[in-house]
Amino acid sequence: MRIGAHVDSADPIAEAAAREAEVVQFFLTDPQGYDNPVPRPDADTLRAAEVDIYIHAPYLINVATLNNRIRIPSRKLLASHAEGAAALGAKGLIVHGGFVGKGNDPAAGFANWRKVFATAAESGGFPLPILIENTAGGDNACARHLDEIARLWDEVGEFGAGFCLDTCHAHAGGEELVDLVDRVKAITGRIDLVHANDSKDTFDSGRDRHDNFGHGKIDPKLISAVVRAADAPVVVETPGGADGQRADIVMLREHLG
Repeated sequence: MRIGAHVDSADPIAEAAAREAEVVQFFLTDPQGYDNPVPRPDADTLRAAEVDIYIHAPYLINVATLNNRIRIPSRKLLASHAEGAAALGAKGLIVHGGFVGKGNDPAAGFANWRKVFATAAESGGFPLPILIENTAGGDNACARHLDEIARLWDEVGEFGAGFCLDTCHAHAGGEELVDLVDRVKAITGRIDLVHANDSKDTFDSGRDRHDNFGHGKIDPKLISAVVRAADAPVVVETPGGADGQRADIVMLREHLG
């Protein structure tokens, strides 16, 4: 099982070494912006690295929304970041499940997700796996609760959509971690990546605030149990820089035996 961390994008390989990580995840652009990625001078180094690379798409992407001013740029941005990630040899591009506006029919949001994959399939599909991540909050979210994820997978599962399971998001979103992997796999058939994070907030708070293992509201043994059951690569997105994340990686490896 390969374990790593979300790191600064300037020198991901050096950041991996500082954490003794086998996996790194990073952004290609400002996560709060709509910029398209540009070619990186270290692309050859990243493709050749023994460290596995995952790219997280910008947070602003919301392909589910009925707002054309957000949905259309989001589709284009998802496509450009998929191309940018593939150019680095990334294993996958992680994107949040998105949401629809208050008063909108959630079914339209799930249908909009289908259009994303169906449109990509017309030209041969995305150049790497798109991993949809469960989210922590929102009453109109497309991937907060398992019943929503089931409706989403009814639309995108046939296109080979991947899944990223975040432990903090599940806890804050109101999904118990006990047996969560089995319940997710019964819907998606797969877990491609785990974001192993403690939570600063209580169960079903709807708040997305990560914490280091043993410092938040989730029993570290529960996080380790999720990781063990998922049997997928792991990324910690916890605070504290290299020292904090290295400690979390060490604790996780110790719990996994």
